[in-house]
Amino acid sequence: MPVAISDLGRLVRIPSVSWDGFDAENVASSAAAAKELLEGLGVFDSVEVSRAPIDDSRTGQPAVLATRRAKNGKPTILLYAHHDVQPPGNADDWESDPFEPTVRGDRLYGRGAADDKAGVMAHVAAIRAFVETVGTDFDLGLVAFFEGEEEFGSRSFANFIVQHREQLAADVIVVADSDNWDIDTPALTVGLRGNVTFKLKISTLDHASHSGMFGGAAPDAMLAAIRLLSTFWNEDGSVAVEGLTSREGSDLEYDEHKLAEEAAFLDGVTAIGHGSVLSRMWDQPSVTITGIDAPTVVNASNTLVPSVTVKVSARIAPGQSADDAFTALESHLRANAPFGAHLDISDIDRGNPFLVDTSGWAVAEGKDAMHQAWGVAAVETGIGGSIPFISDLVEVFPQAQILVTGVEDPDSRAHSPNESLHLGVFQRAILTEAVLLAKLESRA
Repeated sequence: MPVAISDLGRLVRIPSVSWDGFDAENVASSAAAAKELLEGLGVFDSVEVSRAPIDDSRTGQPAVLATRRAKNGKPTILLYAHHDVQPPGNADDWESDPFEPTVRGDRLYGRGAADDKAGVMAHVAAIRAFVETVGTDFDLGLVAFFEGEEEFGSRSFANFIVQHREQLAADVIVVADSDNWDIDTPALTVGLRGNVTFKLKISTLDHASHSGMFGGAAPDAMLAAIRLLSTFWNEDGSVAVEGLTSREGSDLEYDEHKLAEEAAFLDGVTAIGHGSVLSRMWDQPSVTITGIDAPTVVNASNTLVPSVTVKVSARIAPGQSADDAFTALESHLRANAPFGAHLDISDIDRGNPFLVDTSGWAVAEGKDAMHQAWGVAAVETGIGGSIPFISDLVEVFPQAQILVTGVEDPDSRAHSPNESLHLGVFQRAILTEAVLLAKLESRA
């Protein structure tokens, strides 16, 4: 564990933000560091850093791929994680430097400490433990795939897995990019919402005008944006877009008090939506405005704003395709544009939702490994977030059994300031995977 935590700290110090506008060399440095960790295990036939095209003019961020062929009829397991991270956001919101790993109590703080450099290190440390136990002359096939742009939409992922199809082929795929029920209870994620994100520009005027002269008669873009965006939701905060679907989901217990505690509600704030809390987060659609480009308060003048641009992020319930969801969202916006406002939709990303087939032997082996490592039975959960590339894996490798695991817990605050990793969860996640590797090595 001390070595695993130290190695994780070195990864966290690399600000590997994969978004446009950030230094891509940091992502390359992160890939190089992950490659060095895999080479240091001494068990792979090959370890390489590779990129795939996004389209004819753009190339994706570097991913790390390590392979070891199976022998004597043993299965092959693919271990996935991503080494890129979200932007840190406002540094003033962090209690410590986001790229300086800091231990406070039983948690390690830093951007990527949980999502998902801990996933990278859980794989590395599990292989270390496995090799220390069984030696280097084992028959299990091993593939490690550490992606470099998951936080930016995995835009080259589909091309990457086609480009490396033979190397990535596996019987079992472990995606270490989810969370656990709590710090004492492991979870196997069996349902994931999809996502649709895009930029929406709302325009009403050819140029800005004096609000005192024309206000009250000329529709400014901010008014149009507020009116249009408000049509996304019903009075209770549930989504009001015709064509977005829901499904029946989990019967696990999770009340609004626990929601308020884990989501950090301010005093007096109430939950939104209807139905069980988990159905709202896992099995119903949601729409969030994650960014607005408009004049700042400091620069505000008495002006009618001609255009406003927002970033729309919609989560899609399992059972609906992202293409159908985008069509519903676009139709809704165009049908509700107020005052004849002009709409421009661009930078569209789509990711399909996913439901895990829990009938395969790998799910049983994975849950048993969790039980052994944690000392309590695993629960099957959904997740409100999206891992869109899983649908790409299923399309290219339809026979592979997929296990979505993770090293996070409800207080990890992935994507947020003060992201952290619970070190006890980290240790149990490593042990789970080491046990799973040993179980697959002994499997006929």
